[in-house]
Amino acid sequence: MARVHVFDHPLIQHKLTILRDRRTGPKEFRELVNEIAMLMAYEMTRDLPTEEVEVETPIAVARSRVLAGRKLGLIPILRAGLGMVEGMLRLIPAAKVGHIGVYRDPATLEPVEYYVKLPPDLPERDLFLLDPMLATGGSAVWAVDAVKRRGGTHVRFVSLIAAPEGIRRLTDAHPDVDVYVAAVDERLDEHGYIVPGLGDAGDRLFGTK
Repeated sequence: MARVHVFDHPLIQHKLTILRDRRTGPKEFRELVNEIAMLMAYEMTRDLPTEEVEVETPIAVARSRVLAGRKLGLIPILRAGLGMVEGMLRLIPAAKVGHIGVYRDPATLEPVEYYVKLPPDLPERDLFLLDPMLATGGSAVWAVDAVKRRGGTHVRFVSLIAAPEGIRRLTDAHPDVDVYVAAVDERLDEHGYIVPGLGDAGDRLFGTK
């Protein structure tokens, strides 16, 4: 059964509050998304397996640990998911990056695909799907479907803010996909926006309307 992890780290919550503020401009918004993503990556990777190795220090040989097991992959959902990639790559620079392009039809609120490019060794990687907002859950479910159809088997979904409706839809459709968020907000409004949310993450990242 899918687990929902809500990160209550003080630094994450502090930066998220500034991110929500309507007065925060695109430059600071982008920096904050990167910083929050990096902090979330630190928390999410606590369970990565390690193995013991020997390394020669300037003083003596030390027995220490390095990452072991499966490789990692980051898959942002375009376009807003791009804002989370750089921060996560700072901690896991060897991760491969794929891209999924999907937009939400304004009339039906359902996802429409326009681009998919994923690493060829997808089945060999632990995959993190990235999207700052988990609203209706339609794009998230579609993106997980797209990854699984291409052989991805170990998938986690990472978002800054989620609505309860989106979490339910994603976890009902994919009970094997854990969800990682910085906050779970109240609800969706009649237009499918998260309340109180932070507005349109893509527009605020890139300064568009």
